[in-house]
Amino acid sequence: MAETARKSFVATVVAGSVVVLALALWKLKILLALVFLAFIVAAAIRPAVDWLARRRVPRGAGILSIYACFAAVIALGLWIAVPRALHQVEAALGPDAKQQLTQKASESTGVKHDVLIAVRNRLEDLPRASELARPAAEVGVKAFEALVGVFFVFAAAAYWIYERDRAEDLVCSLLPRPKRKLVRDTWNLIDLKLGAFVRGQSLLILLVGLVLSLLFWAVGEPYWILVGSFAGVVEIVPVIGPLAAGALAVGVGLTDSVHTALFAGLCVLGVRLLEDYLIIPKVLGDAVGLSPLLVLFSVSAVGILFGGWAVLFAVPIAAVVVTLFDVIARDVDPADAEVPTVLFPARESDG
Repeated sequence: MAETARKSFVATVVAGSVVVLALALWKLKILLALVFLAFIVAAAIRPAVDWLARRRVPRGAGILSIYACFAAVIALGLWIAVPRALHQVEAALGPDAKQQLTQKASESTGVKHDVLIAVRNRLEDLPRASELARPAAEVGVKAFEALVGVFFVFAAAAYWIYERDRAEDLVCSLLPRPKRKLVRDTWNLIDLKLGAFVRGQSLLILLVGLVLSLLFWAVGEPYWILVGSFAGVVEIVPVIGPLAAGALAVGVGLTDSVHTALFAGLCVLGVRLLEDYLIIPKVLGDAVGLSPLLVLFSVSAVGILFGGWAVLFAVPIAAVVVTLFDVIARDVDPADAEVPTVLFPARESDG
């Protein structure tokens, strides 16, 4: 009986420890998400840092120069787009816009009438300037928290570039010798996949946002820069993002005319076909090795389990899981797996 009691006590302690650890990790999910995002950022910029290091540029200077280029691109985009976007936002939220929508709705019928009424109702539901002024302090706190989060991600990414090799050596030292090479190759393959995916996805976001904004301007789409920027940003969300962009473009186009809505929808469709049949195969390739059905399932499952913000991590998480499954269950050799070149060669021996 003493032995049974001892085993029961040990089992209870182990089960309780697992529950406590799970609860602690759940409470720390935001921090863990930021750390995972830092690993992804590090994977994306590491080839550039290594490329500069081979040309005798210190790693620290290489990381700072990449961050500086990244900040310069964002600043340039904001300098070009923000003034026009603010003007379009003021036009969309002004009283004249609501009156025009009401007038157009009264003059139209069918689907266009319903869309115009829905857009007008959404505008009326938006908070007024006086209402927005009250929670200004709260908005400031949220903005500060977001800034701290961004700083944490980029700082952690920089440190991880330095520490990754040491962490890899530490993990491998705990394993039997025959498995060390397999673990290193798997680790590197995951890193290469995540880096290629992030760089390719960033290119797609910039390309889609720029091209669709110009096309919307050409066809006379109202608020063309806002709709085009939205279409670029939602490229982050696989499958669902492009559908939302197309629906928004058609809906906003209907506030002007049926022809504008039709042309806007054709613009989104054309860009999407260009992505699927030319850009993604040539630029991004099979970076993460996931089928569209698996991507859709991953996005839905992660969104349901962890909330909408976690959708950003759906594809990277699925890529890690699929890579581990291939190596462990299917005996795939990670050293022979191909990873597409996106801006930089996937493996040093390739270039």
